Amino acid sequence: MSFLVVLGGGESGVGTAILGLKKGYKVFVSDKGKIKKEYKDVLEHFGIDWEEEKHTEAKILQADVVMKSPGIPDKAPLVKKLRDINIPVISEIEFASKYTDAKIIGITGSNGKTTTTMLTNHILASAGLKVGMAGNIGDSYAKMVAEQDLEYYVLEISSFQLDGIKDFKPHIAVITNITPDHLDRYEYKFENYIASKFRIAMNQTAEDYLIYDADDEVLVNWLKEHPVKSKLFPFSLQKELEEGAFVENNEIIIRTQEDRIKIMTDSLALEGKHNLKNTMAASTVAKLVGIRKETIRQCVSNFQGAPHRLENVLKIHHVQYINDSKATNVNAAYYALDSMKTPTVWIVGGVDKGNEYKELMPLVREKVKAIICLGLDNEKIKETFGNVVDLIVETYAMEEAVKVAYKIAERGDTVLLSPACASFDLFKNYEDRGDQFKNCVKHL
Repeated sequence: MSFLVVLGGGESGVGTAILGLKKGYKVFVSDKGKIKKEYKDVLEHFGIDWEEEKHTEAKILQADVVMKSPGIPDKAPLVKKLRDINIPVISEIEFASKYTDAKIIGITGSNGKTTTTMLTNHILASAGLKVGMAGNIGDSYAKMVAEQDLEYYVLEISSFQLDGIKDFKPHIAVITNITPDHLDRYEYKFENYIASKFRIAMNQTAEDYLIYDADDEVLVNWLKEHPVKSKLFPFSLQKELEEGAFVENNEIIIRTQEDRIKIMTDSLALEGKHNLKNTMAASTVAKLVGIRKETIRQCVSNFQGAPHRLENVLKIHHVQYINDSKATNVNAAYYALDSMKTPTVWIVGGVDKGNEYKELMPLVREKVKAIICLGLDNEKIKETFGNVVDLIVETYAMEEAVKVAYKIAERGDTVLLSPACASFDLFKNYEDRGDQFKNCVKHL
């Protein structure tokens, strides 16, 4: 009996343990931190051996295969030891994909992947396909494979998950864009991060598809130097394409060799240029899967967006409050500021992952009337924008930030939480940060 060790007792870890058990592995789950009660209960229910707050190396090093959760870096000493003795260390998507014949749609990118994944899933489900949405979003992919028989999976995939693949191959891959992010995990080399994202296409063949943003120079240049085998379907806001998706006369046009589909841009549920691109990517997937034009048009007009992503919270005294807590990097904050149509009070800050704020300068000059810093270290934000914005206030709790915003904002303004940073200094995660923001706004 093969021995599967699962490092990390969270959603992906416990899902992998259940699938491993079902497929005849002896399973052991080990977490260096505490395992949540709900996950312990599941492990107990299935009779799976587990430990928390430690890694028993003697046992772990006996493994035939190790699935590590995406949060554990490759340079962790235990992971290095395993690799040194040639024990395969893989990700959940690699492990689970071996046990399903479903067609896989894999979506990655620095920004926009959650929205694109949700919209793609919405279109496929509305068309009556048996589809599961997993990966970085929703339930564990491995657990779904263990418990359901589906035709399609739409997976939101991070670079950390792609680092742990060997044979994983999506039939349709999407790369929304690539901007510097998580560089602390990639030796601060942007090219390492780009290479990691492109692993999504490394096992694809000429029968498969890669959908990508043709306006993103990083993607275009990388593809020139590292061609892939899959058939390319670009999307663009800037140019007409022979095959792919582009915009002409306020219509999205998706062109394949056989056919074309037109969608009026003013009918789309999601606002902003970045969402136009997310819609093009999801609609192209739907077209390649063979979904009817009318279904695609309907779905892009009635879709409810992702929580914490440019989410309208409330309008109070003619001031709109927007929760964009999912903007954990500069590029995501750029999209948010770019879609602002009124003077903006911007709540920004958190754990800086090596951010370069200067690219936001033109938008800040044009749109931002005040900055409210919300983080333990705000020096870089103050240095960058100190001469551009008249009012910069430092705060150290969400309630304080929202109250200050309420005082500053005037009729017709927008208060935007778009932090451009990770949330781990003052909050559990970006969801916690967004939920606290919404809560504080509702109690104004």
